Amino acid sequence: MVESIFLKIARKEIPVHIIYEDENCLSFLDVKPHVKGHTLVIPKKEGVTIFDFEEETLKNLMIAVRNTMAKLQEVLSPDGFNVGWNHNTAGGQVVPHLHVHIMPRWQGDGGGSMHSIVSNPGELSVDEVAELFKI
Repeated sequence: MVESIFLKIARKEIPVHIIYEDENCLSFLDVKPHVKGHTLVIPKKEGVTIFDFEEETLKNLMIAVRNTMAKLQEVLSPDGFNVGWNHNTAGGQVVPHLHVHIMPRWQGDGGGSMHSIVSNPGELSVDEVAELFKI
């Protein structure tokens, strides 16, 4: 596996604008922001998707997301946030390392909700999909 650029960033081999850091995670401004304050939060361990990490790392990642959002709220005073990650290339993941996007939002900024990402509910009804999960 080729090492991702995010591990190099975590080791401080590539300079970034750090927003938050602890022993497990690093948050930094996206170099191609979609909004003022667009921030990425990464675990300092290697892994491509959420399934590559143990629960402790994922817990630490969510704590880092919360702490980063608090810092963004304090400094930028946004009206809200969109928070999430792209999982695998079909989900839009470009860098092969789990990273959470935090996008500060302001009233009237022209952005959408998570519901605006895709609109293709498929051919099965909600009840039919629910049946697939029954044991």
